[in-house]
Amino acid sequence: MQQLSTICYLDNGKQLLLLHRNKRENDIHKGKWVSVGGKFEAGESPQECAIREIYEETGLRAKSLIPLGFITFPDFTHDDRDWYSFVYRVTDFEGDLLKDCDEGTLEWVDYDDVLDKPIWEGDYLFLQWVLENKPYFWAKFAYDKKGDLIDHQVEFMKNRGEI
Repeated sequence: MQQLSTICYLDNGKQLLLLHRNKRENDIHKGKWVSVGGKFEAGESPQECAIREIYEETGLRAKSLIPLGFITFPDFTHDDRDWYSFVYRVTDFEGDLLKDCDEGTLEWVDYDDVLDKPIWEGDYLFLQWVLENKPYFWAKFAYDKKGDLIDHQVEFMKNRGEI
C-alpha cells in the first residue's frame, strides 16, 4: 500500500520553519523536529497538497513552491505502507504564523542550528541537500522497526530530465 505526501521547508532567507512534534501521544514523529506537510487528500496534486498542508499547519499561504526532490520511505509506518514524498522549499509566502499548531510547536530555526535538532537520521542527509541547494534528487530511506536508518540511496539530477 502507498501513501503520497509532501515535505515542505519554508525558508525566510536565514531560517527554516520546523515543527517540533510534541503534542500527540501516538505520533511516529514524537519528539522530532520535522518539516510541515502531510498526506494527500483525494484528487489533490502534489502542489495542492503542499499549499493546503502549509496553510493548515502554519497559517501561511505559499505563493510559489520550489521542487527539491522526491523521497521513498519503504514501510515507514510499519503497516505495510510505503510513503512517497514530494519535497519542496517555499521562499514566497504570506500571512501570520499560527501561535498554536495541532501537530506541535512551530519555530524558525537558523540554518546553522537546523542539524542540531533531534531529527530523523535520514533527515540529517537530505536537510544538508536542502541547505546546500543541491540539484533535484530522487532518494530512498529505509528504517527498521526501531526507527533506525538501515539503508539509503540518492541520485541527483545532472541535467534537465537526466539522472
